[in-house]
Amino acid sequence: MKIKIPPYLKKGDTIGITCPAGYMATAKAQTCIETLQSWGFQVMVGKTLGSRSKNYFSANDETRSNEMQAMLDDENIHAILCGRGGYGVTRIIDGLDFTRFKKNPKWIIGFSDITVLHVHLYSRIKVASMHAPMAAAFNEGENKYILALQKALTGKKAKYDCAAHPFNKAGIAKAELVGGNLSLLVHLIGTPSDIKTKDKLLFIEDIGEHIYNIDRMLYQLKRSGKLDNLAGLVVGGFTDMHDTERPFGKKVYKLIKEITNGYDYPVCFNFPVSHNKENYALKIGVRYTPTISKNKTRLTEDQ
Repeated sequence: MKIKIPPYLKKGDTIGITCPAGYMATAKAQTCIETLQSWGFQVMVGKTLGSRSKNYFSANDETRSNEMQAMLDDENIHAILCGRGGYGVTRIIDGLDFTRFKKNPKWIIGFSDITVLHVHLYSRIKVASMHAPMAAAFNEGENKYILALQKALTGKKAKYDCAAHPFNKAGIAKAELVGGNLSLLVHLIGTPSDIKTKDKLLFIEDIGEHIYNIDRMLYQLKRSGKLDNLAGLVVGGFTDMHDTERPFGKKVYKLIKEITNGYDYPVCFNFPVSHNKENYALKIGVRYTPTISKNKTRLTEDQ
């Protein structure tokens, strides 16, 4: 089934902000709200942002689920920006009803734990979504990654360049883009949200993991067939990695290079998609063409 692309936004449209996972203080989203308004959008803030929650989550499961459901169903909301990730979407995903959303799809925006929503939307609902900066990223100022989100939301086709990396495997591919946070992609294997990667352009990134755990997750991808028959692989940032007291012996990119040596598809390393400021907006389910050479990598959204 063909992936449905939600309508792009125009001035006057409304973006809802919700926190379906971890807690976020309202003050940390203020710059985001003001920036979206300066772009000409209306902003509706959910009660999960800056809630009175006393634990890790922005609110209890029922409240987070109900707010996401309301925004999915509300035809006056044209996109949903998740305030932050962390952990929590897995606890509510199976209770969400996408019946009305499928008839009137809208862009769901975020990364990290929001990977659960992205993968579920792609594999089960057949609707594209946007892996992109969330509310706190706007505090970095209107840099090229924030502006890339603005362009993506308004329908401009992406053309992203990044420097070559010595581990790159040169080549050109053209395929639907899927992926997100590595730990969540692995976590979803065997669930109703599991994603099929054959003939797809897969991208991965992660933060705060021990290197041995990254190695274990990569082998889970390999053993479950997720690395077989890809059109290509885009490796983003692996930030704040930790080693054990007795060193694992290899860095993350070296692990990825070794585990992909047996495949003949192109591989790009150090693409600007990460938990850091370097985080381009990527439309999951949309076709892209990566051109990987010795000099640079270019990722172009197909026309």
